[in-house]
Amino acid sequence: MDGFPVTLTEAVCLGASFGFSGLFYYLYKKSWITANKLQNAPHFTIDAKLKDLLKVTPETCLQYAVIEGHVKPVDEHLSSQFKKEIVGVLQKITLKEHRLVWSGFSHIWMDDERILHQRVNTLPFALAGTDRTVVRVLSPLEAAGKYTEVTYEKFNQASYGLGDLLGQYVSGVKPKGHLEIEEMLKVDTILTGVGELKLNTDGTLSLRPPSDGSQYFLSIADFDTLQREHDSMAAWWKALAVASALAGAAVLLWVGLRYYDRWRVQAKKEQDRKEFARLRAEAERQHANEAGPRAVLDGSYRENICLICLSEPRDCVLLDCGHVCCCYLCFQSLPQPKCPICRQDIVKVLPVYHP
Repeated sequence: MDGFPVTLTEAVCLGASFGFSGLFYYLYKKSWITANKLQNAPHFTIDAKLKDLLKVTPETCLQYAVIEGHVKPVDEHLSSQFKKEIVGVLQKITLKEHRLVWSGFSHIWMDDERILHQRVNTLPFALAGTDRTVVRVLSPLEAAGKYTEVTYEKFNQASYGLGDLLGQYVSGVKPKGHLEIEEMLKVDTILTGVGELKLNTDGTLSLRPPSDGSQYFLSIADFDTLQREHDSMAAWWKALAVASALAGAAVLLWVGLRYYDRWRVQAKKEQDRKEFARLRAEAERQHANEAGPRAVLDGSYRENICLICLSEPRDCVLLDCGHVCCCYLCFQSLPQPKCPICRQDIVKVLPVYHP
């Protein structure tokens, strides 16, 4: 596309669409692999038969398995900081600041939040089945999924005086207040775990992050809900990837159509130029015996000079208006095919010969 300018907007749209489509495709592929592994993962009940099954399994390990059981502490348990009757094995306390921030771009106050402090306490716990068989859960903080419940939530509204108000308008930040949240994984919660299931040398069972890099899950939702969520997520990323690719293809098509239109105009100009040169050559041959050498500085040349460039003779007639006012090179340089004298549309151009 020599000499064909691609606008900045088109370049940005093309780059953004293909960049986002690549990103969305990567996320779709990752979600699809996870959803496919979840679909093919075997389900096991936590009971005495589970140990017998793992004993005959190579390396006494199942790479990716699904279990479900009741949360039980291995030794002690944690008590809620705000409601002492609630006990659990994992506790997360978060302090968030909610505020309004002035946007210099949109010139409005926008909601914003940031985490001021977060503390996580965890104790060893296991999943218990129908009998006394338990599976120790390792590295729970590395697991994906929603496995805690909100046990306490309180918003403390900020209070400020006149001086604080002035400072807020100067700084562009208005504090709204602080939100304190406590989340816990409570004892006796039914928990779904998806990961590597292993029979240890001491005879205990454990669930841990898969050694092959697969996604590790702990969720208070049942397995069917967990699988539907990841199927929906994969479908959502796929739709975004397709939409971004289609947007990029549409921009590319628009650029291609623009290039084609420009090429067609240039081809038409070149065809007209060749036709004009042919007709002019024929006219010159007809008057070859009658016309003498052209005087550069005589009065007739100055009278027939092009009204646009003021250097070349007028050598074409513009139809349908019939004006003879410019040279052919200046006609081709007109921004619009309109006569410079009367502004009528130019339908055709014929050479005119001045002997």
